[in-house]
Amino acid sequence: MESFDSIIIGSGINSLTAAAILSKKGHKVVVLERNDWIGGCIKTEELIAPGFKTDVFSGWHPLFVTGPAYAELKEDLEKYGLEYVNTDVPTGVILPNNQSAVLYTDRKKNIQTLNQLAAGDGDRYAELMSNFEGNSEFVFHMLSNEPLSWSSIRTLVKTARKKGLKEFKREVGSMIKSADKLLDQYFESDLIKALFAPWILHTGLGPNDAAGNIMMQVLVFSLEAAGMPIPKGGGDQLVKALMKIVENNNGKFITNADVKNLIVENGVIKGAKTEEKEYKSKYVLANVTPHQLYQELLQDTPLPKSLQSDVRNYDYGNAAMQIHYALDTSLNWENPELNKVAMINLTSGVEGVSQSVNEAYNGLLPKEGTIAVGQHTAFDPSRAPDGKHTLWIQLLEMPHVLKGDALGEIVTTNGYTKEVLEAYVDRIEKRIVQHAPNFKEAIINRKIISPVQLESANRNLVGGDPYSGVASIDQLLLWRPSSKYTKHDTPVKNLYHIGASTHPGPGLGGTSGYLAAHHIK
Repeated sequence: MESFDSIIIGSGINSLTAAAILSKKGHKVVVLERNDWIGGCIKTEELIAPGFKTDVFSGWHPLFVTGPAYAELKEDLEKYGLEYVNTDVPTGVILPNNQSAVLYTDRKKNIQTLNQLAAGDGDRYAELMSNFEGNSEFVFHMLSNEPLSWSSIRTLVKTARKKGLKEFKREVGSMIKSADKLLDQYFESDLIKALFAPWILHTGLGPNDAAGNIMMQVLVFSLEAAGMPIPKGGGDQLVKALMKIVENNNGKFITNADVKNLIVENGVIKGAKTEEKEYKSKYVLANVTPHQLYQELLQDTPLPKSLQSDVRNYDYGNAAMQIHYALDTSLNWENPELNKVAMINLTSGVEGVSQSVNEAYNGLLPKEGTIAVGQHTAFDPSRAPDGKHTLWIQLLEMPHVLKGDALGEIVTTNGYTKEVLEAYVDRIEKRIVQHAPNFKEAIINRKIISPVQLESANRNLVGGDPYSGVASIDQLLLWRPSSKYTKHDTPVKNLYHIGASTHPGPGLGGTSGYLAAHHIK
């Protein structure tokens, strides 16, 4: 039995962040990964054609760059070769009638642009951002710290005193409203509402879900403030830099190591077992779903009934699908500003996003699902041969159990078959061609990754849910994944639960791993 100070199960961003922090503290760390690669949802490879570097799953790093883990590790990461590149046009939208709009990383420019689209909407955008800035200390503190820590309680009390209890209660009540209500409150233009509406999907919510209001504000503010940073050369450059921190502090990574059980003695963690080997440690951090942790890894450990109930009731959301392209040239969008955009959303607007979310929830392929078009090579040409481009497409309104097609065109009796996937992707491509006529001719090759394949690649993506659980109001903050335990602890001493299924939830930020690592001395 090999001995370590800390074992980390899984190698996603939260695991890597925790491993780096613990290694720098002097812990002897081992990361056990069931796959043959390190990085979880960060994986870069020449998937579609030689010389085209594709971020296979996650592709954008604004949450990490603005989070506490990057702030602490930045100097080390840069020393080991990590370089971020960015664009001043983080997002854009195209409606079916080819109307388009973009958002900049410049407040004055955004106000001017939005006022040109609809008189007064730019001024109301400025008001929205100003109002959020008044709450930003409180909001970002809650998203980067434990909700019930003394620092969070102090921040809450400080904010309530500063604003007055009545005003604070009113603002919190507004925060838990839906995103569509926020957009209706501040904007007249359907185009501007459509510019922002699809982003709520990246929180695991829909436009009509509770708490979408505050998450939409966080997203819009962050896009303007931080843009859409990506590692030069591919997302795996972050993985490699984090690995170097660990390895240069006597840590190690083991692939093809599928942990089957945790070793618990008298309520205290003692290590972990794979099929081939046992590993001994004082601490274990498990980057897994609640069901994996409590129903599999701890299946022989008595658990409180209330916790068992919370785990049974923990829900997963709509699935995702990825489509990756190698292109011979850039796309000829009608609006030239779109060629600079990191991520363009093709949508009919707020109602269209809402309809697609509901269709997917009911098991149907959407009639007109939101198409998130990622253009990494617009500002990182190193990811493709000279003059060539990649295209990263994500569909976040896919049913995890396929029951039918909302248009009634695709026969789905046998689930996500090759024929079903290709028929649905053809529907997607026809919509892109309407706005970029040279799209089909520019394609060198494409690769489809279905919801089934997403879960196969990463067990945390249950049913293809990229966020490891619905981020509904009852599965956020101290309720993610259970209110029974706080600070990422569990009923087993020195066992910590991290990952997207825990606070602060989904997104490539590394914060749950950061928080858990700092609880360990």
